Amino acid sequence: MMSKPENPFKTDQQWREQLSEHDYYVLREKGTDRAFTGEYTDCKTAGDYMCKGCGQLLFASAGKFDSGCGWPSFFEVAQSGVVEEHQDGTLGMQRVEIVCSHCEGHLGHVFSDGPAPTGLRYCVNSSSITLKES
Repeated sequence: MMSKPENPFKTDQQWREQLSEHDYYVLREKGTDRAFTGEYTDCKTAGDYMCKGCGQLLFASAGKFDSGCGWPSFFEVAQSGVVEEHQDGTLGMQRVEIVCSHCEGHLGHVFSDGPAPTGLRYCVNSSSITLKES
């Protein structure tokens, strides 16, 4: 049985106390890890990837693949509804931002250049997730 994620309705101070300065920057201020520096970029350990903000299950290692882009990449979410998509026009580009549906933490972006069966590439910041090994 899946445990209930943490309460996402936290004050800014509570988020700052829970997260490191960099994790706060990524999850709460829509920052980005530098390419090829994240903890899970080359990780091949089996398990579930949870939101670092609230603990919601987001991705499974079975959906992870090496895209060569420098960030952990997944071709599918763990279950429908765990990720929300928003249009992102920052940096002079048109992209689709992905956020945790529970706490609205910034995860990264989704692109349509992934492998079968979905054709999607969920490009995720390592600072946004935590691996629960299986």
